[in-house]
Amino acid sequence: MAISTLQKLSSQIHRLPSLSSQILTRSSATLTSPSPSSSSKKVADRIVKLFAIDPEGQKREIVGLAGQTLLRALTNCGLIDPASHRLEDIDACSAECEVNIAQEWLERLPPRTYDEEYVLVRNSRGRILNKHSRLGCQVVLTPQLQGMVVAVPEQKPWDIP
Repeated sequence: MAISTLQKLSSQIHRLPSLSSQILTRSSATLTSPSPSSSSKKVADRIVKLFAIDPEGQKREIVGLAGQTLLRALTNCGLIDPASHRLEDIDACSAECEVNIAQEWLERLPPRTYDEEYVLVRNSRGRILNKHSRLGCQVVLTPQLQGMVVAVPEQKPWDIP
């Protein structure tokens, strides 16, 4: 049934030369040129370079990809231990990925979500919450964050095994 329908359509398309050329042009354009909104960008086009101040005060260049989290970039370069995190899972977050964002970059980030605020307040243990504090697992890298400066604090005494 389906084969006979396809054969009929095929014969009708070949009888109409203008229609068949339009169909072939559209289908070949679709196959050869991806749309601009396609997610198949080259990796080089997605690179976001950041700077991290490590606990010893050294400034290090960090490379991440747009769409990844800041936590992923920091773990890939060894500044945060990946074994101590369930990456990007705020429900399991213990705020071990807390970082401090330089003032000039705070406005470029979306505001903290309720969940992120809750985890940061819970982790502050009665201290005043630092307005520069963000969870690395909740900051998604974008090209607009190229050159951002973050500070990775020392492990808190209750985090050390």
